[in-house]
Amino acid sequence: MARSAAEETADSGAFSRTPSSFRNIISRDPNSPFPAEPGRYHLYIAYACPWACRCLSYLKIKGLEKAIAFTPVKPKWEKTKADEEHLGWVFPASDTEDPGAEPDTVNGAKSIRDLYELANANYSGKYSVPVLWDKKLKTIVNNESSDIIRMFNTEFNHLAENPALNLYPPHSQAQIDEINEWVYDGINNGVYKCGFAKKQGPYDEAVKKLFEALDRCEEILSKQRYLCGSALTEADIRLFVTLIRFDEVYTVHFKCNKKMVREYPNLFNYTKDIFQTPGMSSTVNMDHIKRHYYGSHPSIDPLGIIPAGPCVDYSLPHDRDRFSA
Repeated sequence: MARSAAEETADSGAFSRTPSSFRNIISRDPNSPFPAEPGRYHLYIAYACPWACRCLSYLKIKGLEKAIAFTPVKPKWEKTKADEEHLGWVFPASDTEDPGAEPDTVNGAKSIRDLYELANANYSGKYSVPVLWDKKLKTIVNNESSDIIRMFNTEFNHLAENPALNLYPPHSQAQIDEINEWVYDGINNGVYKCGFAKKQGPYDEAVKKLFEALDRCEEILSKQRYLCGSALTEADIRLFVTLIRFDEVYTVHFKCNKKMVREYPNLFNYTKDIFQTPGMSSTVNMDHIKRHYYGSHPSIDPLGIIPAGPCVDYSLPHDRDRFSA
């Protein structure tokens, strides 16, 4: 059983992601096993992880921080148990040990692995983030980002500072689902298929599909501000977390070097546009991102040397306002 993404490679040499294990749903229904209550739930994230940052993005742009607190782990994987070789997400011992990371003040856990084993003593899967934790029942509610963002979108609106924002509106749901499917396969998960491929064939197939999907996004974004039209949706947040990591990490570390995002005029300006959406820039910690990828995958980068560049400035002006009218 794989215990991290770096271990999820099949005998064929292709990367194959393991499904998430905890899939409970928080509901506005007060009679639900997991009702949406202020202060009951806690989100554990890694700034390095795109899946976790989907959830953090929703927390920020929906204005849920007063209702759901979050804790970021250290960026570089470390031993999760002194007598084992497993490397994974760990918490710092203090607020000052690793800037941007915080100790676990909810459970006193030393690692994300501790949380999984606290929720299920017999757990044998991977110890991934995000983790949405129930402080009342002392268990993991959900560790699947696609579920968590849907919950954050609607189930906590009575506690949100921006309840009117609906990133999965009924009239766009079919379109969002369709876009999510090929963006996930070709881009979100596609970069991992490139990076963790252990044979040339699976890599060649993955990199071809990746750039076909990026070209498709570029074409769509040449005609409209966002993937589904004139409004920001779930599909954009899901694409953004990969794009923001692309030039700094995936181009080099995952061998996705046919073209950089900043060579796509529409994709690059679109990435800057979303980065500049109120709340979004605070979800991007490029120091954590680079230190994690280059320092946590010895099978890809045994020396763990972090490249100096390219230091892209996503706060520069963009041209997406041309679609506002």
